[in-house]
Amino acid sequence: MRREFKEFITKGNLLQLAVAFVMGVAFSTMVKSFVDDLIMPLVGKLIGNVDFANLYVVLSGETYESAAAARAAGAAALYYGAFINTVITFLIVAFVMFLLVRAFNRMQKRTEATAPTTKECPRCRSQIPLNATRCPHCTSDV
Repeated sequence: MRREFKEFITKGNLLQLAVAFVMGVAFSTMVKSFVDDLIMPLVGKLIGNVDFANLYVVLSGETYESAAAARAAGAAALYYGAFINTVITFLIVAFVMFLLVRAFNRMQKRTEATAPTTKECPRCRSQIPLNATRCPHCTSDV
């Protein structure tokens, strides 16, 4: 069992998964900043100077000067502005992932289409199937 675990740990797939996870976290942080710091202020300005981070409804009826103050006070509130930011972040990440998968699938199809199906016989230089063990033209072992 120890040997199997060592083989599992040293395989490239686990390392690739770890790198993908770290890159995903970094990408998510970047997209969150992009949405919160660039996109939403522009959208808020176009709508009429609305700060989406401060859109909330306190369920108890009390008033607070900001969403941060309501959170600090522990008020029961619906922070729908933060939810809107999160939805937009998700949509951007999903769209980028869609584009990456789409590009990968296109490259995969090109690779499959150009994969050779024949090889050259070393003796007579004629084209033979890849899995052939004997050339049908000169009958030499391949």
